[in-house]
Amino acid sequence: MSGCIFCKIIAGEIPSKIVWQDENVVAFRDISPLAPTHVLIVPRKHLVTFSDFSAGDGPIMTSLAVAVREVAKLDGVLESGYRLIVNNGPDGGQEVMHVHMHLLGGRNIGPMIKRSVPEG
Repeated sequence: MSGCIFCKIIAGEIPSKIVWQDENVVAFRDISPLAPTHVLIVPRKHLVTFSDFSAGDGPIMTSLAVAVREVAKLDGVLESGYRLIVNNGPDGGQEVMHVHMHLLGGRNIGPMIKRSVPEG
């Protein structure tokens, strides 16, 4: 997709610090990291959300899983732990309309989301 920043990164039109890639997936460092390890894992195929995956996209899903393991191993967080985040759609906080995963690690990431205190 012509206006997609991730498609431009995948095509090499925008420089990035690629840490791992295969024929289906590219993993690169986030330009505004929220943790010592903050890598975006992106399918080469332009898919907007997880709902856009089809049965024929099994190899892409496999590559996403392999990328998670390999990036975590390369950055030394495979054993200590990491968080995967997928923001899906407007209510999920998705800002770039190309499905992607954030792999965060290298420190204690904290609770998944801040729990609200019940009223009363």
